[in-house]
Amino acid sequence: MLDKDTKQRINSARQILVGKVPDPKAQVEQITNALIYKFMDDMDRDNEELGGKAQFLTGDLKEFSWGRLMSRELSGTERWDLYTRALTSFARSEQIPELFRTIFKDAYLPYRDPETLNLFLKEINGFSYSNSENLGNAFEYLLSILGSQGDAGQFRTPRHIIDFIVEVVNPQKRERILDPACGTAGFLISSYKYIWRENSSNYKAKEYVPTFAETENADIASVQIQKNGKYNGAELNPDDRTRLARNIVGYDISPDMVRLSLVNLYLHGFSTPQIYEYDTLTYEERWGDNFDIILANPPFMTPKGGIRPHKLFQVSANRAEVLFVDYIAEHLTLNGRGGIIVPEGIIFQSANAYKALRKMLVDEIYLYAVVSLPAGVFQPYSGVKTSILFLDKQLAKKNDEILFVKVENDGFDLGAQRRRIEKNDLPQAFEILRDWQKGRKIESKLALWVKKKKIAENGDYNLTGDRYREAVDYSKVKWPMVRLGEIIATVTPPIKIKKENFSNKGSFPIIDQSQNEIAGWTDDSEALVKGDKPLVIFGDHTCAVKYIERPFAQGADGIKILRTVDKLLSKFLYFLLRTNPVKSDGYKRHFTKLKQIQIPLPPLEVQKEIVAELDSYQKVIDGARQVAENWKPRIKINPDWPLVQLGKDEIVEIVDGDRGKNYPKKSDFMKEGFCLFLNTSNVRKGEFNFSKLDFISKERDELLSKGKLKRHDVILTTRGTLGNTSYYNDSVIFKNLRINSGMVILRCNRNKLLPKFLLKTLNFELFTSQLNQYLSGSAQHQLPIRVLSQIQILLPPLEVQKKIVAEIEKEQKMVEECKKLIAIHEQKIKNKIAEVWGEE
Repeated sequence: MLDKDTKQRINSARQILVGKVPDPKAQVEQITNALIYKFMDDMDRDNEELGGKAQFLTGDLKEFSWGRLMSRELSGTERWDLYTRALTSFARSEQIPELFRTIFKDAYLPYRDPETLNLFLKEINGFSYSNSENLGNAFEYLLSILGSQGDAGQFRTPRHIIDFIVEVVNPQKRERILDPACGTAGFLISSYKYIWRENSSNYKAKEYVPTFAETENADIASVQIQKNGKYNGAELNPDDRTRLARNIVGYDISPDMVRLSLVNLYLHGFSTPQIYEYDTLTYEERWGDNFDIILANPPFMTPKGGIRPHKLFQVSANRAEVLFVDYIAEHLTLNGRGGIIVPEGIIFQSANAYKALRKMLVDEIYLYAVVSLPAGVFQPYSGVKTSILFLDKQLAKKNDEILFVKVENDGFDLGAQRRRIEKNDLPQAFEILRDWQKGRKIESKLALWVKKKKIAENGDYNLTGDRYREAVDYSKVKWPMVRLGEIIATVTPPIKIKKENFSNKGSFPIIDQSQNEIAGWTDDSEALVKGDKPLVIFGDHTCAVKYIERPFAQGADGIKILRTVDKLLSKFLYFLLRTNPVKSDGYKRHFTKLKQIQIPLPPLEVQKEIVAELDSYQKVIDGARQVAENWKPRIKINPDWPLVQLGKDEIVEIVDGDRGKNYPKKSDFMKEGFCLFLNTSNVRKGEFNFSKLDFISKERDELLSKGKLKRHDVILTTRGTLGNTSYYNDSVIFKNLRINSGMVILRCNRNKLLPKFLLKTLNFELFTSQLNQYLSGSAQHQLPIRVLSQIQILLPPLEVQKKIVAEIEKEQKMVEECKKLIAIHEQKIKNKIAEVWGEE
């Protein structure tokens, strides 16, 4: 376990560097260089204490001993000079092992401030090579800051997902293991620790229950790879250990990642790690090397113009994600197994290369299971939806079905901080997969087995599990099952009202197939549908479901108006259809499918009881939603409070975004990079939305002179959707942010105006009314700074501002509780309906 002192020391080292080295990746490199320098000296001292000789800092390198570097006799400038010369010398000295020479290749000190170096080295001096297990965990923690710094679609894989895949694939001590896009070697280290644990005399397999999220993991950042330092590895003899280290192999195209992988493996006990700088998709030198186990989270992003691979791939493609999966499948041995994280394109995209890959995986007996992960697993760095493909050539040969597992919760919420929650489907998913490997099926709502013939029948080989979930097992339903088409009739409206005739007001609602409850209004009484009982509306194209008790008009085409027979309550049917028993298959007609489904049909009295229970939950939801949607911050205004213009420099500095020749072009944006370049979709009412991110490089960032955020800045959108706000406080994980030209920064003089108070002020009627007044007389939907600077805001005394902010935040907490109440009771509705369907 990573102790608090070590974690604090890493944080302190980063804090010392951040002023001179703002890029997290560069911080990791600086800390890595210093650690390896210190550890070489530690190992020399250990050897000497045992009667041996120093092997690293000897001969020409003796002047660079750590003791001399930290000597109080050196001035700051002399220490800086000695340290920079040491880095250069280590990279080219023949007496340094090749592993360390690789680590120090191109190493340099990117600042000339001796005081910063002094403080930094004091922190590094607190580390010792004596506890390699703790050092490995410490380095993993250090690498966690690289999550948002990957290149070209690489996202740091959450450590509990790595462990989940490794546990499922079950690597053995004599098997060769590869990660062809190894990054920082997470999969390789987890595999090593898994094998070590499985071959320990103090490991009790029957007592070990993998949770993939320990109770002390408050958030995703605190998860460590295979946290199993307590196991002794006693059943691995010296030959086993040598072979194991030799059998674990990683490739990566990035020399930076190779360097970090080498350090990570070294600190986990590998004296000669098998990590190679190698372009898996274009080089041929290692094409002939096959492996028993291949694990990967390969890059999802393809460079502009595509990959130019060699001609050895079975699937003809230029997309990175297609080629990596092909590579992994083709490089498994006869008994080989694999686990690959893939983007959704691999699962369902219809382009020829994607279909050809899926056909190969299914028909040529590679794939045995697909695990769908929640869309936010890679938050806060990306909201990309991913799945895991599990390959096993022998298991796939034995079965004519593929297992689909749907993981909806992975033990952490899907917000930016990814905090721990109770719901975690990974342990159950693991049990389902392990039993399937043994030929057994566990009945679970997470699992679905589909015949390979069915997957192949239309030639698309779609691997979306939900597509095949219509064949439901009703064996646990305690009520008779009835085909829906036998107990409903459709109602034909007198006329249909065209969309251009929808009004914003009128006597009667217009219902269409959109998700909106009411699409518009009309006074046309001849268009009314009048039922003798409540009716259920089904969107033929959209699968939207609505319940209506009063006369209404049908809007345009696309809805089916359903009238139930006497033994079926309309509202009971409405609640059942809300569970989407027919999944939307794009903009097609779905009513024919809907009529064929079977639904449970309890006695009327039981239906009434169920509806009453569900209605009670719905009323709570409706009441809480009223509060959540209608709450607005209000304050009692004291007429003595002065009004000041926003443009008053001593109160607020208005900072515009950069423009001109250096403004980033579309081609400059990346999925990952040095600086997050905000667009208006990232700025919402009082908060950030980081579901879609654009980054620019450090070089591009340095060309821009304006619009760089500082902590406690307030952001206001001035184009498109005007008036949205966000607050750059300490909870935002990104260190480098710039605004685009559609917003401004409001930088408060905090001796006069609190940023939080300004943030609330921008939602007050005083501000919004002035904003709307300007917009009503403007042809363009934008807010120039000259206009913004004239808008007036209230400026109470600071103590009053604090009280107002505290009061509003208290009310906001109550609103958040209402939102939680909505989620709780929506889940109660789902649980009750699942019970009716016979689900556990």
